[in-house]
Amino acid sequence: MDTTATANGANGGWFKRIIRMVFGAPKYLKDPHLFHKMSLIPILAWVGLGADGLSSSAYGPEEAYRALGSHTYLAILLGLFTAITVFIISYAYSRIIEHFPHGGGGYIVATHMLGEKAGVVSGSALLVDYVLTITVSIASCVDALFSYVPNQFHVWKVTVACLLAVLLIVLNIRGVKESISVMAPIFMVFVVSHVVMLLDGIFTHTDKLAPMAQDFHQGITHDISSIGIVGIMLLFLRAYSLGGGTYTGIEAVSNGLQIMREPRVQTGKRTMVYMATSLAFTAGVLFLCYSLVGIKPVEGKTLNAVLADGLFSHWPFGSAIAFITIFSEGALLLVAAQTGFVDGPRVMSNMAVDSWFPHRFAALSVRLTMRNGIVLMGAASIALLLYTKGSVSALVVMYSINVFLTFSLSQLGMSRLYIQRRKEDPQWIRHLSVHLVGLALCATILVITTIEKFTEGGWLTLLITSIVIGCCYVIKGHYLSVRKGMKQLDEALLDFPTSGPVNTHAPAKTEPTAIQLVSGYSGFGVHTLLSIVTTFPKTYKNIIFVSVAVIDSGSFKGAEEMEALEASARADLEKYVDLAQRLGFAADYRLEVATDVVESVIEVCKELGEEFPRSTVFTGQLTFRLEKFYHRMLHNETAFSIQRRLQWDGLTTVILPIRISA
Repeated sequence: MDTTATANGANGGWFKRIIRMVFGAPKYLKDPHLFHKMSLIPILAWVGLGADGLSSSAYGPEEAYRALGSHTYLAILLGLFTAITVFIISYAYSRIIEHFPHGGGGYIVATHMLGEKAGVVSGSALLVDYVLTITVSIASCVDALFSYVPNQFHVWKVTVACLLAVLLIVLNIRGVKESISVMAPIFMVFVVSHVVMLLDGIFTHTDKLAPMAQDFHQGITHDISSIGIVGIMLLFLRAYSLGGGTYTGIEAVSNGLQIMREPRVQTGKRTMVYMATSLAFTAGVLFLCYSLVGIKPVEGKTLNAVLADGLFSHWPFGSAIAFITIFSEGALLLVAAQTGFVDGPRVMSNMAVDSWFPHRFAALSVRLTMRNGIVLMGAASIALLLYTKGSVSALVVMYSINVFLTFSLSQLGMSRLYIQRRKEDPQWIRHLSVHLVGLALCATILVITTIEKFTEGGWLTLLITSIVIGCCYVIKGHYLSVRKGMKQLDEALLDFPTSGPVNTHAPAKTEPTAIQLVSGYSGFGVHTLLSIVTTFPKTYKNIIFVSVAVIDSGSFKGAEEMEALEASARADLEKYVDLAQRLGFAADYRLEVATDVVESVIEVCKELGEEFPRSTVFTGQLTFRLEKFYHRMLHNETAFSIQRRLQWDGLTTVILPIRISA
């Protein structure tokens, strides 16, 4: 007995058990209720996607309030304008949900309405934005939590932030709904504690409303005489723009429609109402409470922590209640980081389907999560945490620029949509006016934030986004070149003429058999078949075609899409069987529907190896004249992975090269 093999098998078994325990069990694709189980009802969608918007109240209003300096009398107007802006942008995105019900948000709107160049800019900005969503949320969470920790322990803030990022990566690889369900109680504690805090701030300080109005009158009178109306407007506009972080996350619902429960449009719009109302109330009333209480910054504490301490100080167990309030705020920021892990990989997968990103980012794991995208988003956020040392101020500046770049392109795209539909939609002027107002607000915030904060970190956001856009064009150019070569194969081989009798016999199990791995019916697969025929003439009597209909983010939208995918794959296999029979072979096919090509192919080929003992597995692999360092990243190594696994199991596997000039 081979004890080494036994030990390796045992270790492999233990390793798989640990992986399953940490990341969860694979999903059963044949489950008729799979989509229903994985989709989100409005409340859970509000938790998973709306938390990003609501959590921005932890840092957006604070940044705006600090930007007022000594002119805090303007905070009331700032709160009012903030609430109005939330509703305008939210309403605009509700219209996007109606017209683009399959999700994708800003990337899809820009691509369809403004062209692919605007689309790749919007998509790249969104990706950087979602990395920053994760980073800002985690950094703000740690800031809030460390508000009640002695200063000597603050050196551990970045370490804790990185550990939280790793935790979120694990949770999201397990599944979106699972991770949101775990965090739902945190969300509800935040909502309840902050409603209590804000209402307490208003009703226990009603006696200060009149003095506050008097301070407003005195402040504006003084500033008119010193800096003038224009100066006041510029000061207000600057604070309003620097508080742009308050609106981040509003687009998350339109991006994540794919995970909504049917009817998706109604679920998405209801989620948007929940998010807009909660964010407008929280942010607007925070400004009011800052003014009523007369909040002053305290070293090492957020303004919300100072507010909670001041309001709850006279309550029984006031310190504990204040701690719970701010702890829930920090914990909600962790929930908000979910949005980056939910929507970021989805934007990435949409771009991968359009060949702006490596195609592997459209793949789903056995748990039906976008594992590659989740890991990349998490790794990028950890890198940013280390680079900025977890500074929320630096991250919010970087964050707001890309958010409003995407917002502006989305509003511009929707404005063009309603102009084009002016003859069909009798209410086009009303809808257009909303998007034009949204465009003006978003573009204004974008320009002012970029100019104001360019030297403080804004340049880095623009640089990173530009690098991502440049990489997208390089990737797209490569795929277009490969597609051109594949098209030449299709033109040459898809109408391949045959002569001689058609072999309609069933494959004999004792005869030499070629097992050919194929995807869709294409010149690539036909070339591989002809290579088998010419390289091994008169060797094989049977040919069995094996295909895996891959469930990726593009097809994982509902039961109908999965059925259509399986039907299309079956039709392609029947074409291969027909061609092989016309070439004189006894032929058949095997089809699997799965997310993991390698594992599925291994299982099918092992079964076929037992059924046809004299069999050899064949697959094709793209080969380039000059192998570049990025080819392995852009093109999967599936053929080599399958070859290694099958040869270890005793099945001879041959990889046939397909030459492409790219």
